[in-house]
Amino acid sequence: MENSNNNGNNSNNNNKQQPQKKKKWFFSLVFSLLLSTLLIIISISIASTPTRFYNRPYIHNLRPKFVEQELHVLSTSSERIPRLAYLISGSTGDGESLKRTLKALYHPRNQYAVHLDLEASADERMELAKFVESEPLFKQVGNVRMVSKANLVTYRGPTMVTNTLHAAAILLKEGGDWDWFINLSASDYPLVTQDDLLHVLSTIPRDLNFIEHTSDIGWKEHQRAKPVIIDPGLYTVQKSDVFWVPEKRNVPTAYKLFTGSAWMMLSRPFIEFCLWGWDNLPRIVLMYYANFLSSPEGYFHYSYL
Repeated sequence: MENSNNNGNNSNNNNKQQPQKKKKWFFSLVFSLLLSTLLIIISISIASTPTRFYNRPYIHNLRPKFVEQELHVLSTSSERIPRLAYLISGSTGDGESLKRTLKALYHPRNQYAVHLDLEASADERMELAKFVESEPLFKQVGNVRMVSKANLVTYRGPTMVTNTLHAAAILLKEGGDWDWFINLSASDYPLVTQDDLLHVLSTIPRDLNFIEHTSDIGWKEHQRAKPVIIDPGLYTVQKSDVFWVPEKRNVPTAYKLFTGSAWMMLSRPFIEFCLWGWDNLPRIVLMYYANFLSSPEGYFHYSYL
């Protein structure tokens, strides 16, 4: 009788424990599902907003610093009357013509750089330097300077472009505030006075460029763009004409060529762009036009457009 009672009690206990085990298993399953769901939701929310929680500070700290970020193009002058910067260049025998042109163009508001290339004798260059230093008005105002380290300039060659950029860099560094850059030769002579010219320019925006250009290069494609020329002024002190390489090259497909007059009036922001070249375009164009016949008729025109 006792055994039968014990067996009965055991069976009752087993029946009571089975629902309890089922409840514990069920609660564990529900808890694990809720925990998994919560973790998945958190993971998705973090992945969908990476810049807020992780990526933004990480990228910000690793962002490289470039010189271009420190460059700031100066705003154009707010003065009512503009100021001009001139380059007057010549070669051997042009000393007297250069003096005449300089006197005719002179105005106290403007800035001037004069250059006689290395083909001119040392005596001729020294005479021009003494003229600039001894002229009373030039000395008093201090706005005329000679390019003391002369360049060898080849007619129709890229050294004409490099000489122009050299003079523009000097005028930017030493010439103070001015609004437009004008390149002239010693054989040029003005048809209007500087007062009249400055009066006309005072009515127009200072960021305009005056440059003749066209994309229809016509015969220049075969006679200037495709031939490859070498400018002796890039590597020798003896002046001579450019010479041609037998091989020819194709017209660029990455950009379109422009051409026009080698004489122009360029705004100060554009000159700064050519010299600083913060998006690398002026450097690329300068390298291409290093082998282009009459490169002064194309370099500034493409950089501008």
